[in-house]
Amino acid sequence: MTASSLGLAPATRPNAALAERFLRIRYRTRELAARLQPEDTVIQSMPDASPTKWHLAHTTWFFEQFILGRDERYVSPNPEWHYLFNSYYQSVGPMHARPRRGMLTRPSLSDVLAYRARIDDAIAERIERGDDEALPMLVELGVQHEQQHQELLLTDIKHAFAQNPLEPTYAPDAPRALSVAAPALQFVSFDEGVVEIGYAGDGFHFDNEGPRHRTYRQAGSIANRPVTNAEYRAFVDDGGYRTPTLWLSDGWATVQAEGWQRPLYWDEACETEFTLQGRHAIDPHAPVCHVSYFEADAFARWAGARLPTEVEWETMAAALPVKGNLQDSGVFQPRAITFETELGQMYGDCWEWTMSPYVSYPGFRPLDGALGEYNGKFMNGQWILRGGSCATPADHVRSTYRNFFPPHARWQFSGLRLGNDR
Repeated sequence: MTASSLGLAPATRPNAALAERFLRIRYRTRELAARLQPEDTVIQSMPDASPTKWHLAHTTWFFEQFILGRDERYVSPNPEWHYLFNSYYQSVGPMHARPRRGMLTRPSLSDVLAYRARIDDAIAERIERGDDEALPMLVELGVQHEQQHQELLLTDIKHAFAQNPLEPTYAPDAPRALSVAAPALQFVSFDEGVVEIGYAGDGFHFDNEGPRHRTYRQAGSIANRPVTNAEYRAFVDDGGYRTPTLWLSDGWATVQAEGWQRPLYWDEACETEFTLQGRHAIDPHAPVCHVSYFEADAFARWAGARLPTEVEWETMAAALPVKGNLQDSGVFQPRAITFETELGQMYGDCWEWTMSPYVSYPGFRPLDGALGEYNGKFMNGQWILRGGSCATPADHVRSTYRNFFPPHARWQFSGLRLGNDR
């Protein structure tokens, strides 16, 4: 395995910096989970979500499997846990069924935390030893994987708490921004022509972000900000969920089967929403969130527009700094903000659905070995989202980052920005 096969240049920073980054990100996961009671960490509210305890264990298993396991002399203290905490790496071995992760009352939370501490010590020792050329790249992949699960931990516990009639509050002390009027919706145009997308550089990137390549972009425009709660409420009030001609066929079937009438976490009156900060009045100026691709597409059609392509989104976002309402702000909820740039809120608040299916770029090659299962095998029946959310770590997202989910998914912090052909 080489640095280039992992999408990384050979590490040049001292081992101490690598160890600090590893331990800092691992600690951040513990910090996010520390707000919960032990009982909270076991629940699985639906098959697509996972218990917090499982996230804590699986991310640890990842380091044990793909770093410690490289040493033939390594003996796992709990080899039976490999079956429990493998996610989808078929080439590594069998795994416990995903929809039944909530049945794993054992090992206990204290056992899992002790497991994390033990593996953290072992990885830190490996980093200090510095005798494995591939170690810096593998550690970086592992911490990026950990950051993905930090976001999933937040979205999954939000879904779990929303099922409880008591509506537990995850972050009652999180700062709440005052509502400010959203800027008027405008479209920023771009010319047609050959453009380049995909990652270029020496830093980390996932294999699905490359290779960088040329493609053609038609002339069009993209909205200066995401769609707001007030704008989406108008769609609801205008019968958007009762008008089949606005929906893709599978979308309309899902609306009927699931009884959707509004975004996830809105109350029936469309006046309040459940958040990680508790239940609060819906801010009309904040970006709408927790809508599926089907809902985003239907809204765009109702608005006389469409969703942008990922080519359009990336080429317009590439020159912008990666800053915004991300996980590091501690808000854990999309919020209305003012901005001075032509395009606002491209990063943070909510992931933005694009009209692009999740497929490979020309010349794509997955990672070698079992790590090749990380991204490539999911390039089927899913759609691309861009930009990160209020649950995404700030140093984890970039303009080329390709998130992906099936079109019915809406428990993630997912919203939309409009695009147009003119």
